[in-house]
Amino acid sequence: MTKLFREVSLIGLILMTVIFFSNCKKSVKADDVLVDSTQLFSKDSSAVLAATSGSTGKLSLSGLKSEGGYAFKIAQSISGGDSESAKEQSVLRLFENGVEIGPAHSVHDDIRNIGKGRFSHWGTTVIFSASDNSDPRTNGRSYTYLIGGTSAALPPAEVQTSSTPANTTVNAALVGYALVNGKTTGGQGGVETTVSTLAQLKAALGDNVTRTVYINGTIKGAGTDPVYVKSNKSIIGRSGAVIEGVNLFIYTVNNIVIQNITFKNYVEQAAVQIKEAAHHIWVDHCDFSTDRSRGWEYWGKDITITRESDYVTVSWNKFHDTNLSVLISGGIEGHESDKGKLHITMHHNMWYNVTEREPSMNYGSVHMFNNYHLNNAGYSIGTRAGGIVRTDNEYFSNCAKPLTTKVASDPEGYFSGINTNIYDKCGANNITTTVSNWIPDYDYKSFLNDAASVPAIVMANAGAR
Repeated sequence: MTKLFREVSLIGLILMTVIFFSNCKKSVKADDVLVDSTQLFSKDSSAVLAATSGSTGKLSLSGLKSEGGYAFKIAQSISGGDSESAKEQSVLRLFENGVEIGPAHSVHDDIRNIGKGRFSHWGTTVIFSASDNSDPRTNGRSYTYLIGGTSAALPPAEVQTSSTPANTTVNAALVGYALVNGKTTGGQGGVETTVSTLAQLKAALGDNVTRTVYINGTIKGAGTDPVYVKSNKSIIGRSGAVIEGVNLFIYTVNNIVIQNITFKNYVEQAAVQIKEAAHHIWVDHCDFSTDRSRGWEYWGKDITITRESDYVTVSWNKFHDTNLSVLISGGIEGHESDKGKLHITMHHNMWYNVTEREPSMNYGSVHMFNNYHLNNAGYSIGTRAGGIVRTDNEYFSNCAKPLTTKVASDPEGYFSGINTNIYDKCGANNITTTVSNWIPDYDYKSFLNDAASVPAIVMANAGAR
């Protein structure tokens, strides 16, 4: 044991010396870090590698084995992983071309079926996925690790040799307000349940157990069936999962993840209704639509975020063929308590064949980047009652009124970043207030794509799978 410790310490010392004198090709800031980690080398890839805090290096892809779906298992065995008695003890952190991926401690089904950088370190085994679900054996990227410590010790990332600029890279990890003043992990580390009926869904989401609920097949309600969601839940669709005629009510709770579900035909209320100070919610890679032939008053909205709810990220979704899509704040008069709340990030979503509200917002602070708005008949983004929307590299095509601060006779709101967007065959914006220079105080630059790349990136990657 003493000999092993000396060997590992010597390797760590040599490695840190090399890093100190080498030229860094890419630096990583400490506040870019989102997840945890562990790893080491060995001359013998079958040997167990000891986990020494602060150790860094390049992850060997030699002998990488597919575990099905998006999951890949590394050949090395690495000590210090999670166990039944300590499910989050691992401090392994993984980096793809210098950008941290995660979340760590993911369950294997999520790594296989969702991927997007998820990984696990269980016992001595590491299973991971690429950030965009490509094959790590062939995508040309460098994967590095850090055991504990800080990201300042991270070895320099190799520059990817590709004709594609870095700002067209897809990074689908969680970013934005759902990571501010807390974290959003849903049912991670809890019980796993698969449901296929409405009764099973209500039971699984309505208890106080930390739980990941997998949706299998189509669950259909009458259109106005409410399902009340308790805290610490992940609701994840298997391939082809559909929830139709059902409203998810997320009231007064926190730490909810919703992914990979097709929502259809929700009557009156929203498909996903976030309300009454609910916070830290992530809605990701879903599809929302209604039958427009029934008229404006019949169908509910896709998503509503109201009544002092806060810290929500809505990413990589498709909203289409509906009249009123996303509402942030349920009103103006009588809703003044929404001021200082409603911190929302919306990125890499697609709206098409929608009349308006992509979204409409009162009072809040909303950050929108790399969303694609196509064939909008009314206004696309509306801000009212002193609320502010920051847009970064949005793409509007064939939209009647991309941006407006004036909706009916309501008090106006504000915009920031309007000149970063592309407006293709669109009508004029209606901005009646001074343009702001506000930007959110979290780091998102590594997730931001060129505006011109947005249609191709979003159409290829958004929505349920």
